[in-house]
Amino acid sequence: MIDISQNKIGEKVTFSKYKSINMSFPQDEAKKRIRILVWLLVGAFLFLFLPWTQNVRSGGFVTALRPDQRPQTVHSIIAGRIENWYVAEGDYVQKGDTVLRISEIKDDYFDPQLLERTRLQVDAKNLSALSYSEKVKSLEIQINALKENNVLRREQAENRLRMAELQVTSDSIRFEQSKVNFKIGEDQLRRARRLYEEGLRSLTDFEQRELRFQEVQASLIAAENDLLKSQNARIAATIELNAIDNDFRDRMAKSSADMYEALSSRYDAEATATKLENQFSNYEVRTGFRYILAPQEGYITRAIQVGIGETIKEGAEIISILPANAQLAVEMFISPVDFPLMRVGNRVRFIFDGWPAIVFSGWPQITNGTFGGVVHAIDNFAGPDGRYRMLVVEDPEDKPWPEALRIGSGADGIALLNDVPLWYEIWRQLNGFPPDYYTARQKTENRKK
Repeated sequence: MIDISQNKIGEKVTFSKYKSINMSFPQDEAKKRIRILVWLLVGAFLFLFLPWTQNVRSGGFVTALRPDQRPQTVHSIIAGRIENWYVAEGDYVQKGDTVLRISEIKDDYFDPQLLERTRLQVDAKNLSALSYSEKVKSLEIQINALKENNVLRREQAENRLRMAELQVTSDSIRFEQSKVNFKIGEDQLRRARRLYEEGLRSLTDFEQRELRFQEVQASLIAAENDLLKSQNARIAATIELNAIDNDFRDRMAKSSADMYEALSSRYDAEATATKLENQFSNYEVRTGFRYILAPQEGYITRAIQVGIGETIKEGAEIISILPANAQLAVEMFISPVDFPLMRVGNRVRFIFDGWPAIVFSGWPQITNGTFGGVVHAIDNFAGPDGRYRMLVVEDPEDKPWPEALRIGSGADGIALLNDVPLWYEIWRQLNGFPPDYYTARQKTENRKK
């Protein structure tokens, strides 16, 4: 047999003169490269198990947390003509400081004594209302006097009616008595005539009896006449009593009509006075609107209306003011796919424009130059661009935001979510999955279930 181990071409042929073949033979330096590559692969594999903080990155800008601390424009309540400026752009103003003065351009308010004359009209109407009030009081006194007088007159008329009724009763009794006397006189005269005709009485006796009968007959007629007079008096007393009531009702109606007319005039005067007082107050307030005042403490940023003599309309913008000492916040906008992940109290890191930073999104611990924030509020409805607005305030547990930070500055926000292995984050990004919707505690509970 042939020993193959003895069959080595290297011992018979030398390859030292062949450079390419020499390069293919393993050397010590190549072994080092292989070991480095192996360690790099092992390091990369171990690197995949490092923790990675999931985040949602979005741009925004600095604003104020409270609406009354955000930049605002000052408007003119009335139309007018610019007369004087008292501030310049960049000036610091206190609340109530005068910014500019305008004059009236409507002819209804040109009168320099408009307030004084309106006040005179108000006073005149108040005096008119007062005079009508006094007239009403006088009419009330008159009505009360009419009532008292009517009671007395009625009692007097009732007494007359009662006297007339008693007089009628008395006259009727006398009339009945006269009728009895007349009947008796007739009987006596008839007997006297019969006795005279029989010759038992003289003519003188008969004539005397006839004279007495005439007296009785006259007495009867007088009694009847007195009865009729007393009845007429009773009717007159009744008519007088009714006339008193009618006269009282007429006077009461006239006095009441006058009183109600005076009341109506008083109410009309009071309504006119109230309207004039309202007009006076409007004029007085409008006079104050000629001076444009600073609504709050802050800086004059821009004058929208300029010049002297320029006319401005009602509600026109005049200047813009940046409030001082505003509590800053960052207004961020997130997409609908990230909206379910946001919660009030979540941590956010910011990169403000003008402040350099070294950012490692997944490792906020080694990030440098960023500032911390806490989610303060999240809108429940999407904006015109389909994204949701989120307000983030300064994190009290982190370093404070820069003092030179101003409203309107840009901010790049990084909302921090769950901590996951790096390989999981790479797998999620390659598959286009959103960040985890569950916290670590919820994951543990789900795993136990």
